[in-house]
Amino acid sequence: MTKHMTGTRKEWLGARLELLEAEKDLTRRSDELARRRQELPWVRIDKEYRFDSDAGSASLPDLFRGRSQLLVYHFMFGPDYKAGCPSCSAIADGFDRLVVHLANHDVTLSAVSRAPLVTLKAYKQRMGWSFPWASSIGGDFNFDFNVSLTQEQQREGAVEYNYRREPAWTVSGIGDSLTKLGEGPVAEMAAMTGTDVATYTRERPGMSAFVLEDGAVYHAYSTYARGLDGLWGMFQWLDRAPKGRNETGIWWRRHDEYDKR
Repeated sequence: MTKHMTGTRKEWLGARLELLEAEKDLTRRSDELARRRQELPWVRIDKEYRFDSDAGSASLPDLFRGRSQLLVYHFMFGPDYKAGCPSCSAIADGFDRLVVHLANHDVTLSAVSRAPLVTLKAYKQRMGWSFPWASSIGGDFNFDFNVSLTQEQQREGAVEYNYRREPAWTVSGIGDSLTKLGEGPVAEMAAMTGTDVATYTRERPGMSAFVLEDGAVYHAYSTYARGLDGLWGMFQWLDRAPKGRNETGIWWRRHDEYDKR
C-alpha cells in the first residue's frame, strides 16, 4: 500500500488545475528573467585568448565558427584529471542533438576545458560526442571567467565563484558551494575523475555567453553552480517524475558506466 496521498480523479483534477496556475506563473516569470538576461550590458573583451581546437590554434572569435553568438560550457576537466567530471558529462550528453539547431539559429555551442586537446579528444571519442570542444590550457580564459583557480587561491581563500568569495581551503566543507551535497559526495566525484578533492575542486562548472559584432567580442552572461540546472536535461524530466529527483547522494554515472539492465 502506497504511503503517498491518494484521491479520486475529481480531486486530482482540482489539485492539478491549481498547480497549473502556479506553473503558468513560473513560465511567465521565466520569460521575464530571460528578457532581463538579454538586457544585461555587454562587456567588450580586448584580451587575446588562445585555444587549441580541432581546427588548430584558435582565438575567441574563431570559436564562433562564423556565427554572431557563442555559448561556452565550462566543462570540468582539469590538466590533472584522468576523466571528465561525471556531472558535466551528464549535462554534455544532451549537447550533440542541440548543436545543429543552435547553429541554424546563429548560435555556436562549444565546451572549453583546461585539459590538453589530445585528452579531450580521447574522452570525446569514448563518450561518442561530436560537439566542438576546445582546450584553454596555458591561458587565462578559465581563470578570468572564474571557473578555475590556483592552489594559492585555494589556500588563501582568494576564490570568487558564483559571484561570491569563498573561504580559504579546509578539508571539511570544501566543495559545498559546488554541489550542496557535502564533502563525501565531492570526494566521490573527485575519485571518479582520478583526482583528490583539492585538485577536483580547482575546476568549477559554468556557462558563458558571448556576442560578436563589428569584429569585437563582448561578454554577455555567465552562470554557475545551480544556475546550470536548466541545462541539465535529466533533472528537467526528474522534476516531473512521481518521485522527483529522489536523491540521497551521487547516483548518476557516465553513460557507459551504468550496469547493463
